[in-house]
Amino acid sequence: MSTEQSEYTLGPDSQRQPGVPVGVVTKHTFESAIFPGTTRDYYVYVPAQYDGSRPASLMVFQDGESYVSEEKYVRAPIVFDNLIAQGAMPVTIGIFIQPGIFVVPMKEGQEPIRNRSFEYDTLSDQYARFLIEEMIPELAQQYNITEEPEQRAICGMSSGGICAWTVAWERPDAFRKVLSHCGSFTDIRGGGIYPSLIRKSEKKPIRIFLQSGEQDLDRPAGNWPLANKLMASALAFQGYDYQFVFGTEGHTLRHGGAIFPESLRWLWRTEG
Repeated sequence: MSTEQSEYTLGPDSQRQPGVPVGVVTKHTFESAIFPGTTRDYYVYVPAQYDGSRPASLMVFQDGESYVSEEKYVRAPIVFDNLIAQGAMPVTIGIFIQPGIFVVPMKEGQEPIRNRSFEYDTLSDQYARFLIEEMIPELAQQYNITEEPEQRAICGMSSGGICAWTVAWERPDAFRKVLSHCGSFTDIRGGGIYPSLIRKSEKKPIRIFLQSGEQDLDRPAGNWPLANKLMASALAFQGYDYQFVFGTEGHTLRHGGAIFPESLRWLWRTEG
């Protein structure tokens, strides 16, 4: 590990602080009709300040276990607790969703058949519909969730990052805030088209925070650092409200986790 990499450490907003109210995280399972034959685990974070009297903001995470864990790089529940208490972000319910796995008979020791790439990398509105037509209504059975797109954010890493962008791109009427860590804007399922598409399409009301690094992936499907730079260039060309932070890390959440509080402050800011 380089010296630069070792500097990506978690700050106070990613640590438990005395006197800060602690939200509750619960685990659930869901079987999807939009992705037939799949089931998935998901986690719901509810802040201590939520009382149901007014709609809560919403933030969705792909590969939810990487974000909801309080032992890994991001520690989203801790950061949410601290920033909500500070007034740096609204009272926000988080839903941390795992990619689907197929419900089929399994032999002993057999790995589950995963639907992750199809769900995350496909350039269509299918995953957006999964959220809007299935997951959010499931959540709304118990919680008062905002319908305002400006108060809905979506986040992911790698294929989950391009998925977050695709959801907002396809359905800006439902999601307008995006956080992408090492987003796979490459030719896995055609995602390398986005920089050109952004340049040629009418600007959409999306705010996006992009993160990548010098040691991000370089594969036959593309070069991740270059792909994210091309995304940033296209967003700048069309005048999007965007932020691009480029560091020294590879294809991990180490850098994204270190700047996660900063990312959320920027994403949820009310001015400008």
